[in-house]
Amino acid sequence: MAVLDEQGQIQIHTENIFPIIKKAVYSGHEVFLRELVSNGVDAISKRRMAAMAGDCSEGDDGAITIHVDREAKTLTISDNGIGMTSDEVKRYINQVAFSSAEDFLEKYKQEDDAIIGHFGLGFYSSFMVADRVELITQSAKPDQESVCWSCDGSPNFNLSGAERSEPGTDVVLHLMEEEMEYLEPARIRTLINTYCDFMSVPVQLEGETINKMEAPWRKSSRDLSDQDYIDLYNYLYPFQGDPLLWVHLNTDYPYNLQGILFFPKQTGRADWEKGEIKLYCNQVFVSDSIKEVVPRYLLPLRGVIDSPDIPLNVSRSALQTDRRVRSIGNFVAKKVSDRLRSLKKDDPKAYAEAWDSLAPFVKIGAMEDEKFADQVSELILFGTTTNPNEPEGDDPIAANGKSFTTLEGYRSRLSEENSKRILYSTDDVSQAGALNLWTAQGAEVLKLETVIDTQFIPWLEYRHEELKFQRVDAELDESLKEEDPELADQDGTTDSERLRSLIKDALNNEKVTVQVQALKAEGAPPAMILLPEQMRRLNDMGALMEQRLPGLPDHHVLLVNRRHPLVEGLLKLQSGSVLVGNSESSPTLNLSENLARHLYDMARLGVGGLEPNELAGFQTRSAELMGTLMQRGL
Repeated sequence: MAVLDEQGQIQIHTENIFPIIKKAVYSGHEVFLRELVSNGVDAISKRRMAAMAGDCSEGDDGAITIHVDREAKTLTISDNGIGMTSDEVKRYINQVAFSSAEDFLEKYKQEDDAIIGHFGLGFYSSFMVADRVELITQSAKPDQESVCWSCDGSPNFNLSGAERSEPGTDVVLHLMEEEMEYLEPARIRTLINTYCDFMSVPVQLEGETINKMEAPWRKSSRDLSDQDYIDLYNYLYPFQGDPLLWVHLNTDYPYNLQGILFFPKQTGRADWEKGEIKLYCNQVFVSDSIKEVVPRYLLPLRGVIDSPDIPLNVSRSALQTDRRVRSIGNFVAKKVSDRLRSLKKDDPKAYAEAWDSLAPFVKIGAMEDEKFADQVSELILFGTTTNPNEPEGDDPIAANGKSFTTLEGYRSRLSEENSKRILYSTDDVSQAGALNLWTAQGAEVLKLETVIDTQFIPWLEYRHEELKFQRVDAELDESLKEEDPELADQDGTTDSERLRSLIKDALNNEKVTVQVQALKAEGAPPAMILLPEQMRRLNDMGALMEQRLPGLPDHHVLLVNRRHPLVEGLLKLQSGSVLVGNSESSPTLNLSENLARHLYDMARLGVGGLEPNELAGFQTRSAELMGTLMQRGL
């Protein structure tokens, strides 16, 4: 048999393919290892299939071996796969000669089949780190010579005979001086753990298998225990605690996709732009940014999606959006909603306990995706003031010392006359006065989160046009006020009118509307701020657009409770003219006027309406006022 000795030139129309590969195709040099190991795994798989068909020898169990030679400055990736004949080397390695470099890249961008496992461009990624590459291969087919292909990164190659005793392929990289980091075993281990950890073939370095090999998401959910899921989560996301729950994905039509998605416990940090789900293609890590695949509202989920049918660009570093990708996104969203529905049905308490962490995904998803909104409409929970220790049947749901209900559950408990009004609060502290007034009269109030619900409440109103959402401090129902008519004095003026005139004069602020009412509830505050619903929403929206916290709107209502002892005392002082201390800022204000201002300041303080620079003045005025009252024996 003649000895093979051939030289030639890779026929390309541009001066060199390699600068294009380095600059235009791959964004990071380290992926060369992923490409070469993937080729080796593919070669092992091909040998198994060919052996089953009787076309080649079966050989030992497949393995990828990585060898570091510091002295020679070489990195070798070896496999015991199907190998190549000299004709196959010409066809696969020199396929760049079939077209210009630009046409070659365009061809693979449009190709439907996965690039993974193809010798060609993946193999040429080795020139990002090596100034010379040797490929020594022995075909597993009978009666074939070993072949050595070598190239120095120019269009010139050399093809000659070689000596390799067993079928398979060695790729020997003569590393560039600036790429010596890949001679460090620790660096190699890190890259294998990142890109090749779940490949089904062992990857060995220094006599040790360094990849996990087993991909749990490729198994049936029936074969995995809860601990298996938790162990995978803790391996992928160390030091993050255990997940709340998980969703196992598995379909082979109309595309092939497996995966496991985890709901993390709420940490206050969520990446709504990039995400933390890892994308794999045939167990090879591709990317941790899959915003083109998963709907934005699910990006903060964690876990793995593995599919050979997701179209990638030629370097597998980015996704190409098409109808299949959108279909996959819809499939993932549907599986997530199915999992949440089954949890709520089978274990409503566990669902309620996890709701605080689930709420952002569900609410944002509902607002952004109408189909998802229909799927989760019955799964949205709200905190409620109903006693959590005395739930009525399945709704409300008691969990974590709180009570949760659905919108329909809440509506089922409303009286017919109030069936269209949904009362809610967003802050138990700043809205405590109004909240207590409503609950004291037996009203049920929904408890919402301020950040998301600024947008979620108007969205709910859009979907339920018949409903009106009203925050507890927007206005007070007539049922909260005393019905007895007031008696007027000889001038025809009532106590409420005198109080309103006094307070309005004391405040001297036309933007504050003063109302005086007699409130029923015991413990009702002497004064409180009311914020009309639409006015407050406009204020909140302006704050959101300006990226600031919403403050107290300039225009608001001061409601004064004339049944409170402090207000009743103010009426008695109204005709007096006692000066308050030695205040230089307002020496002519009498005691009643200062009490009126104090009522307003306390109401503002209750809703966080006092600016930090106003607190010192409030404390000073309060001290002076208390001192005067003590001196007067009041």
